[in-house]
Amino acid sequence: MAVLAAGALLMAAGCSSQEGMESSAGRGASPPAHSPTASAAGSPSPSVSRPPAGRPPAKGSAEVVSTLTEGLDSPWGLAALPGGDLLVGSRDKGTITRIDAETGEKKLLGTVPGVAPAGEGGLLGLAVSPDFATDHQVYAYFTTASDNRIARMIYDENGSPGRLLGAPDTILRGIPKGQIHNGGRIAFGPDRALYAGTGETGDDGRAQDKESLAGKILRMTPDGEPLHGNPEGDSVVYSYGHRNVQGLAWDAEKRLWASEFGQDTWDELNLIEPGGNYGWPDVEGTAHEEGFRDPVAQWKTSEASPSGIAYVKGSIWMAGLRGERLWRIPLSREGGAAQEPLAGPQAFLEGDHGRLRTVLAAGGDKLWLVTSETDGRGTPKPGDDRILLVRVT
Repeated sequence: MAVLAAGALLMAAGCSSQEGMESSAGRGASPPAHSPTASAAGSPSPSVSRPPAGRPPAKGSAEVVSTLTEGLDSPWGLAALPGGDLLVGSRDKGTITRIDAETGEKKLLGTVPGVAPAGEGGLLGLAVSPDFATDHQVYAYFTTASDNRIARMIYDENGSPGRLLGAPDTILRGIPKGQIHNGGRIAFGPDRALYAGTGETGDDGRAQDKESLAGKILRMTPDGEPLHGNPEGDSVVYSYGHRNVQGLAWDAEKRLWASEFGQDTWDELNLIEPGGNYGWPDVEGTAHEEGFRDPVAQWKTSEASPSGIAYVKGSIWMAGLRGERLWRIPLSREGGAAQEPLAGPQAFLEGDHGRLRTVLAAGGDKLWLVTSETDGRGTPKPGDDRILLVRVT
């Protein structure tokens, strides 16, 4: 894969002509004012750099080690329990299931009350409390009949089979919902704050409206309250100008990265700064316009449609829906605010396992990878959907 020069971000992006169709131009979103071709450095965001002279581009690999489990229905959210077992949510059924990380055995925990699946909405992201050992809290982002919201539930391992989740305690409500672009990824950061990526629901003006929770990255306490360090002290809005964020991850230097569906031209990987305006709907991809932060890397719309991301072995790993591949974006090991990719993104597993939804660090050189063929936009085969264990370098 060719190195991305500081002067050209020509890497593929999976648009989002419907998130693999989950972000299509023809459904409720107007074309951006600017859809420039990828271009050079000099933007407010970090640019892509060449490897030092005489050093070849960073190489990597990704190979599937095993299939942990299969037969999952519309899997979306994935979170690891302290012991290593996984929680996986079904977008359309609204259920949360525990997967034994050694045997792949499934154990139904229960159904999240109030989930109203439709279009791209339903039970979306999952997160486990950083204090799970004492509070036993599991967090979920989901679509109801009226909104998207975040709630937490107590996981009682001593409860009855299929009824191991307590009643949802809603910590944040009123996130706009739509048939498309509901965002939905949640994760606890190194600062122990809860972050959420939202979508603009196809109403692109919401992305620039700081009073709306749509088209944003949100940052809050575990109770859903605004945190010190947010741009506005009384708001959970952390960054804005997003179209549809479904991937959140932190690198070794605790910087937040986010993947974002584009419309017709560019999908994006962004380095998130508090208060940053990431351009939608005024720009899509690299624009070098004052007031907007450019992506660190971007992909043509047919090659990604990025959902989940994870940081493993010095790289961001990004699951592609429409692109049906796993992208690696190797990061520089240099410090400083402008951490940059060390070399051009590399694609792995292209077409091998269909649409790829979620990726999660599994410890060491491994990651979990969730397929997404049963969400209504894939072509399910016997055994779909699956959780795969992947070894990476």
